[in-house]
Amino acid sequence: MYHLVCPAKYRRVVVTESVDQTIREICLEIAKRYDIHFLEIGTDKDHVHFLIQSIPTMQPQSIAQTIKSITAREVFKKHPEVKKQLWGGEFWTKGYYMNTVGRNHSENAVREYVKSQGKDKEYTELLKAQYTLFDH
Repeated sequence: MYHLVCPAKYRRVVVTESVDQTIREICLEIAKRYDIHFLEIGTDKDHVHFLIQSIPTMQPQSIAQTIKSITAREVFKKHPEVKKQLWGGEFWTKGYYMNTVGRNHSENAVREYVKSQGKDKEYTELLKAQYTLFDH
């Protein structure tokens, strides 16, 4: 089990409610094709937390690469306005944070942490302000 955090390129505030929904739908498709199971997904406007489980033979780097590449491609297809904000043509930063999660106590703590992402009102206001800047 892994906790994966992927920041948006330039730490831009691009994960709107519709982008959040798209990422969740894409992850359901990834789960069908790969042995990657999404236990929780939490978005926080400029990054996404995933609590995932996979088979032991799948390397963590491969898991992160699969998730990042497929979600980026599909988000750009379905949300061209996001690609406009990220002038470099990449959705995610090159790096990511990934750590193993133990069963029981640490799993529950990480699950709750991932669930609580995006609940901050300041981020919502920042998102609105940023979209206002780019609409002109």
